[in-house]
This record gives sequence, structure tokens and C-alpha cells, in this order.
Amino acid sequence: MTFSIVAWDPGSAADAHARWGVAVASKFLAVGAVVPGVRAPLGAIATQSFANLRYLPDGFALLEEGRSAEDVLANLVAADDDRDQRQAGIVDGRGGSATFTGAECMPWAGGVTGPGYAIQGNILAGPQVVDAMLEAFLAGGSDAPLADRLYAALLAGDRAGGDSRGRQSAALLIGRVGAGYGGGSDIALDLRVDDHPDPVAELGRLMGIHALLFGKPETTLALEGDVAARLRDALDTLGYDDPDLERALERAAGVENLEERQVPGAIDPVVLDYLEDRARGD
Repeated sequence: MTFSIVAWDPGSAADAHARWGVAVASKFLAVGAVVPGVRAPLGAIATQSFANLRYLPDGFALLEEGRSAEDVLANLVAADDDRDQRQAGIVDGRGGSATFTGAECMPWAGGVTGPGYAIQGNILAGPQVVDAMLEAFLAGGSDAPLADRLYAALLAGDRAGGDSRGRQSAALLIGRVGAGYGGGSDIALDLRVDDHPDPVAELGRLMGIHALLFGKPETTLALEGDVAARLRDALDTLGYDDPDLERALERAAGVENLEERQVPGAIDPVVLDYLEDRARGD
């Protein structure tokens, strides 16, 4: 009833923090509440096909012992009397991967693994769904953000036929140590579309909003000259008319949920563009 990808990104020279993630879609209400689990820096798990929710806490407990993805999945399956109906995928803290499809999973069902990823699905339109997901994930290249690569795989699987019963929900969960809101958790992104006629496309729309509100500034502009004048015009139009420009900007950022992009004494160009668009009514 579901297709998913679990994956690991070791990080780059620009950002050495590793990430783990799960993307999933299904003809099932609120699939994001059931299938995906991420715990940085231990790994990521997807449990599906009459999902055994014990695979998540039990799997992470085994990963915390330092066991590999293959060992963890083998242990979970061996302890499950209904293993023949189950499907699951795991990546561990070092990028090891494993997938399992029980012999009684409804067809078409299967999966594939490679360095840092596991892709699996059941009740699919056919093997082309997994093939399309794999191709799209690998096409992104290691330099592309993990969230983008996972979403590309999910969208490709959906457009290749996805769940043979139709569409209903989708989710994307990404973990990175200290990446949560205000640095207070290890969940970098947790987006869910619980009931929608085109949930994967809707998930993409939510990703765009998340990037706007919670992305980190790539460049900044000093609050002086033309930049200060443009900002003042936008803030005044929107009703943030405090004579102290930085204080007015801080108030606007709090109301507009842009506080994660705040920079003392400067402004993120993304924020300036957003405020000007809002002031114009765009």
C-alpha cells in the first residue's frame, strides 16, 4: 500500500553534518504518522505493509548498539510472527542499507538497496515505480540537498504509477543533529500531507514554504543606503512602522515566521524580497 525511500547523506565540505531521511507516499490516510522514523545520528527506518510500528523503537534501540542496517532488519524480521506480510527499509548511521519484502506482501512488491539508500514498495503499479525512484534519486548527485533528492525520488515513483490503488497521503522526514527549530531538536524537516488528491505535488508546495521560512541565509545585506530605504518602505506599508528599523524588522520577522532568517545588523535578501512582495500585495 506504500512506496518509500530511506537515505543517508554524509554531508559536504560546506556542511559536514550528516543527514538521514525518509520520503513516503500511499493510498492510506496520514502515512507520515505510521511509516517513517528518523533519529540522528543513528539512522532512518520505514515500516510498511501492515506496518509493525515496533520496528521503529526496536530498530533504533538496535542501531544505538552500533549494529548495521542489515543486522537490525534481520533481527526485527526474525522476531515478527507476521514477517511475511511486512516490508521495511533501513539506513544506519554510516550509510549501510537494507530492505525486506515479505513473501505475502500484495503484488507488485519489492525493493532495492545501494550505498546510503533503500527503496521499497508494495501494491505498486509495477517494478517501474521502484526503478523510477532509483533513477531520480541517483540523478540528483551527492551535491544536491537530501530533501530534494528524496522528493525527486518520491515524485518519480508517483508519476510512474505509484500505489496501484491511487493517491491519498505523503510525507518527508529529515534528521540532522541540532537542525531543528532554534537548534532545539534533531529534526530538520517534518512535512506531512494527510489527505489530498495529489499529495506528492502538495508536499512539494509545502517544501517551498518550509525553505522560505526556515532556510538559513546564504548572503546578507547591510541595513544601509538603498537596502534600508527599501526595507523601510515595505515595513511601513505592512504596518511595522517602528522608527527603529532593526526593531521593526524583528517584529515583522516574528509575525511572518521569518525569525530563523534573522541576522543582527543585516537582512537576508530572501526576507527583503518577501516583505516587498507582501507590501505590493503579490
